[in-house]
Amino acid sequence: MEKKKIGFIGLGVMGRPMAKNLIKTGYPLVVYTRTKAKMDEFVALGAEAAENPKDLAAKSEVIVLMLPDSPEVETVMLGENGVLEGVRPGSLIIDMSSIAPLVDVRLEEMAKAKGVRMLDAPVSGGEPGAVAGTLAIMVGGELTVFEEAKEVLLAMGKSVVRVGGGGAGQFTKLVNQILVAIHLQAMAEALVFAKKAGLDIQKVYEAIKGGLAGSNILNAKVPMVLTRNFKPGFRVKLHLKDLKNALATGRDLGTPMPTTALVHEFFKACDVGGMGEMDHSAIITVMEELAKVEVGSA
Repeated sequence: MEKKKIGFIGLGVMGRPMAKNLIKTGYPLVVYTRTKAKMDEFVALGAEAAENPKDLAAKSEVIVLMLPDSPEVETVMLGENGVLEGVRPGSLIIDMSSIAPLVDVRLEEMAKAKGVRMLDAPVSGGEPGAVAGTLAIMVGGELTVFEEAKEVLLAMGKSVVRVGGGGAGQFTKLVNQILVAIHLQAMAEALVFAKKAGLDIQKVYEAIKGGLAGSNILNAKVPMVLTRNFKPGFRVKLHLKDLKNALATGRDLGTPMPTTALVHEFFKACDVGGMGEMDHSAIITVMEELAKVEVGSA
């Protein structure tokens, strides 16, 4: 069966490897991003460059968005020469950005009015997962539309789960980001505590990783902290954005989120301290500064 033509908007840290995995899987691709050099790279791989989101939408059967935040998604969808100006009835839009859930709910209603199906499908796994094609993808939308899109999503991810109707994917992503952020802050406090106690951090990690406190977070991030390797898999700035969206959504829902609010401030301090472009495990540097120790030092 001939594969559907996919339009991909957003070739950043996550979008670039995701789009490459679609090409590797055999999907014909149309790309658009504001940086011409990024599109040129994909043209060399056989993709077609679009002039703007409207042009891309008109040339595609499936449109994938991978953008930083709600304002960028709204601009690409609703702005001048936007996706909804060029999209054809019957097409499918998949927003894989991590944005405020209620924004996608509104956009999905606007797409539906034009005879266009839409899913929200944010991801978890960071740049390593995007490169390896092992992302966890959380999908909101109608079941029949999800089933149609699943093959495309499996070209970019390993776990693809529909969690409910429109907006459910974005709500689930915020659940994920709340848990990860709080766990990172807990790791930071615990490792700094262990350092102040004079313990060997590597041995502490080995002792606890097989018990109830063990986790994917510790397995992925403790080695980074010990070697002071904060090369971004997922940037502090992006996690700060997700926590902002979580708190705003919590207010809309009337949900108290005191711990999330506190951790948001630690992420903000990390960003202000010049670590915004580093991996989100760099949040430990805030605790290290407060305690006057460095966990990775001898």
